[in-house]
Amino acid sequence: MTGTRARRGSTTTSHDSQKAQENLHDGAPSSSLTSCRLPSRPATQNPKMEKPDELITTGVLASLQNFIRKCIVAVISYGPMPKHIAFIMDGNRRYAKFRSIKEGSGHRMGFSALIASLLYCYEMGVEYITVYAFSIDNFKRDPAEVQSLMELMEEKINELLENRNVINKVNCKMNFWGNLDLLSEPVRLAAQKLMASTAENKGLVFSVCMPYNSTSEIVNAVNELCTERREHAGNCNGNSPNNGVHSDISVEDLDRHMYSAGCPDPDIVIRTSGETRLSNFLLWQTTFSHLQNPDPLWPEFSFRHLVWAILQYQRVYPYIEQTKKLAKKLL
Repeated sequence: MTGTRARRGSTTTSHDSQKAQENLHDGAPSSSLTSCRLPSRPATQNPKMEKPDELITTGVLASLQNFIRKCIVAVISYGPMPKHIAFIMDGNRRYAKFRSIKEGSGHRMGFSALIASLLYCYEMGVEYITVYAFSIDNFKRDPAEVQSLMELMEEKINELLENRNVINKVNCKMNFWGNLDLLSEPVRLAAQKLMASTAENKGLVFSVCMPYNSTSEIVNAVNELCTERREHAGNCNGNSPNNGVHSDISVEDLDRHMYSAGCPDPDIVIRTSGETRLSNFLLWQTTFSHLQNPDPLWPEFSFRHLVWAILQYQRVYPYIEQTKKLAKKLL
């Protein structure tokens, strides 16, 4: 596909630990280590035997990384900052394939990258994060793979329910956008429980699209609007013109029935792995979004990639705002 580039793989035997260490070197916030754990010590090593100077060095390096990250955030915050960033998390399977590890391991590393990115965005003042986690079209994949993904979703949602360090840190409100009836019952119940438990939170709004595609969202909005109009007509008892039915449908009417109602449109849409397709993601909401397709696969996406994406957005921000104003004049 356009923009996709071959990558050399390398065999690893402890990949989750390796990726966690990479995230740490990239300046991952300390609370993200809930999901990105540091490598465990070999069984033969006694933690009490670790030298004090090594502990001091590790602590100093971690503090230095946090300080540098905060300085970078402070600098880029002088420019226009995105309010809403959407991610198409592409490349989990290829990540596993190129490194000759189990396919499911790629999605697990993708979850670690997601938690780290969520915390980075929070530090940068981003208020809305939306991710494309599972397309309705993904149900066409091998049933064993779909079942494995359902089990992983249930596991990770339950982790967020049980260990609320990340959610509490960002005071996160969780949304799940899509046709939840298509999910297996355990996943659907876990998602509904997580949404209910965070409904009153006032911090970052984190929306997970699963199972989702934009076509389904638009059709659902039209159906809900038609139902609303029919109910309104019934309540009018035929005493108003057209039996109380408004014949015109406006953009605002459909906006009210989109899954994303109440959320601003994304300022940036990032699809990792170099792919240049939206794959039926937020087609209604991305008219003025800055589309980016960085080369790293999703599990490789890190703080420096996010910073670069925001710098790219700031570079084109005047043009985007000018285009928005022009579009409003034409309406």
